[in-house]
Amino acid sequence: MIEQLRSQLEQINLAISKIESGAQEYKIGGSRSVRRGELATLYKERRQLQTELANYENSGGMYAVAFYR
Repeated sequence: MIEQLRSQLEQINLAISKIESGAQEYKIGGSRSVRRGELATLYKERRQLQTELANYENSGGMYAVAFYR
């Protein structure tokens, strides 16, 4: 479960990074377009995953989470 959470967090961080660098939407072959998720939604999901991961890593004890934007 921890590895799955880490993988999801890594994917969300990558999506956020790409959007922040200007890759929110792009076209493929002129007829198809791809739009990445909204930043606010991705930030919210990242916070949730970071909290879940901290809970698993610390066995439900006290924990600290760093939120990066």
